[in-house]
Amino acid sequence: MISVMETVRIDALGLLCPLPVLKARKRMKTLNSGDILELWADDPAAIIDVPHFCSEAGHKLVSTQDLGEGQLYAIQKG
Repeated sequence: MISVMETVRIDALGLLCPLPVLKARKRMKTLNSGDILELWADDPAAIIDVPHFCSEAGHKLVSTQDLGEGQLYAIQKG
């Protein structure tokens, strides 16, 4: 059986700590291992919170992109 990875995006622009990570944590529960969650956030604390969340929860922070109006975090579910 072929496994198909899913990519899901959460728009957390305008939300302050801890809401971007809480939304990511809730959505990650519904994903399969290997799926990608793209979290778009502009909270200054997300730069610290997102990598910490990934490390603590066993997920992989694949990339971080600065898009001017916020950052786009690609997180692979562990």
